[in-house]
Amino acid sequence: MKEKKQNSLSRILAYAGGYKRLTQWGCVLSAVSAVLGLVPYLCVWWVARVILVDGAGIGLAQWGFLAVGFAAGSILLYFAALMCTHIAAFRTARNMRKAAMTHVLSLPLGFFSGNQSGRLRKLIDDNAGLTEDLLAHKLPDLAATVVTPVAGIIMLFLFDWRMGLLCLLTMGLALISMCLMMGGKNAGFFHRYQQEIERMSGEAVEYVRGIPVVKMFQQTVYSFKAFYAAIQDYSHLASQYAMSCRVGQTCFLTCINGAFALLIPAVLFLAAEGDIRATLIHFIFYALFAPACGQMINRIMYMSEAIMEADEAIGRLDEILERTPMEETSDPKHPESAEVTFEHVTFTYPGAARPALDDVSFQVHTGQVVALVGPSGGGKTTAASLIPRFWDVESGCVRIGGVDVQEMDSAALMKQVAFVFQDTRLFKQSILENIRAARPDATRQQVLAAARAAQCDDILAKLPKGLDTVVGTKGVYLSGGEAQRIALARAILKDAPIIALDEATAFADPENEHQIQKAFEALTRDKTVLMIAHRLSTVQNADQILVLADGKIAERGTHSELLEKQGVYARMWEDYRRSAQWKVGKEAAE
Repeated sequence: MKEKKQNSLSRILAYAGGYKRLTQWGCVLSAVSAVLGLVPYLCVWWVARVILVDGAGIGLAQWGFLAVGFAAGSILLYFAALMCTHIAAFRTARNMRKAAMTHVLSLPLGFFSGNQSGRLRKLIDDNAGLTEDLLAHKLPDLAATVVTPVAGIIMLFLFDWRMGLLCLLTMGLALISMCLMMGGKNAGFFHRYQQEIERMSGEAVEYVRGIPVVKMFQQTVYSFKAFYAAIQDYSHLASQYAMSCRVGQTCFLTCINGAFALLIPAVLFLAAEGDIRATLIHFIFYALFAPACGQMINRIMYMSEAIMEADEAIGRLDEILERTPMEETSDPKHPESAEVTFEHVTFTYPGAARPALDDVSFQVHTGQVVALVGPSGGGKTTAASLIPRFWDVESGCVRIGGVDVQEMDSAALMKQVAFVFQDTRLFKQSILENIRAARPDATRQQVLAAARAAQCDDILAKLPKGLDTVVGTKGVYLSGGEAQRIALARAILKDAPIIALDEATAFADPENEHQIQKAFEALTRDKTVLMIAHRLSTVQNADQILVLADGKIAERGTHSELLEKQGVYARMWEDYRRSAQWKVGKEAAE
């Protein structure tokens, strides 16, 4: 982490590309601007000298115009510096976002299931945005901050070393107060602050997505404990930090603004022992220059905050950039069939204590339907997700047509598999584009044929613009079962030889389930199918049923064979029949 902090600025500038030189020019112009901005204070000293020593009115105009000229030149140079750094900052932030998104696209698909979309947006977008302020404002100010104190200290001792020493003392005390305030237990605050912001951002997205459920069941925000806890933790952290900075901030502000209080008694003492006019001239200069010294210290404080932001931004982006991308083979192989084989597969999720799959072996022949059943957490979804390389196996291998999926081109692999999830995701686009996402070159007629095969005729008939209706606008929403049929149409249009169905009827009512089952017939005809289901009625006709429990295959066989064994599946079947009879009895009683 220390190495990252030392190199954070250079690493950010590495994303600037050809605009790095523009950033450097901006810093140079800002430094020159800062030095020019100090010259008017010297002019003030000369004006005071002209009035009090040489006689009023003699040479005042020249010094006045000189002060205005240097001030205007300082402003113009600073404006030019900010123009340079802003252009470079926007391009750098864009390049950082582009690099992060490019890397994200190379990660296994399982990465997205373990990371909230709100958190990913915060990591990529907001942290790249932090660098914009650093490069656009804080970096040129850093150049000025480095140059100005050197020139300022020289000017402090240029006229009266005693008054200069008093101003320098207040600057030193302000720096000490700032270091004490930002060090110690507060040193890691910004890191914790960013963590809480990311957590709250992720939970907020999940909460907003769940608002329909809140309204439906008349729940309150307290039902979403994770979101509420994130808000409370953020509030507690911010309040705790603010309270811990009370003393330090008070001392800091007192010191940077306290030079004037020390100068007055010093002037009275010096005037009593020396030249009153010369002392008054020096006092006028230091009384005006001391606040400028305070601004230098303020810049240093803001720069330290900006550097922390830069460190944190790079550190957060590294959480993504250091993720191992999905390995691509240099010599891709092509499967000879749609046969799926698991050979002694073991897989453990990152950070998990035990394997999700442990030495699992089975085979799904071309054209066969194999069902995975078992208790929740048994490894069913994990097994299905290893086929399209949502994750890569820890040991063993998954083969398609005799070829290890890791030896296939990723694009070719995705064309081999159509995956229908239990939690269907539809884009805020037309039904046409939602279905055509599976095959962008498909014609309208092909999309319509896939929709009809997925039993979507009744859905299209009730929508205001049929196939061209945009989902999610003007109150147009689909039920879970209807959205599932759209997803099935997408899979039918893809026409992949291997189908993975993960609880595809989980959120369907009886009417939608009937339609989905009819759509399955069109989808799975002559396909290799791996089906995950809790409703055991949907797997009775499967060629083989695998019962997964605790990451292992507990039983395997057809429906009738497993019932004869009187084992785990037989007990599951009996429980399922009882629950179905209970539902029917309840409906009859009502």
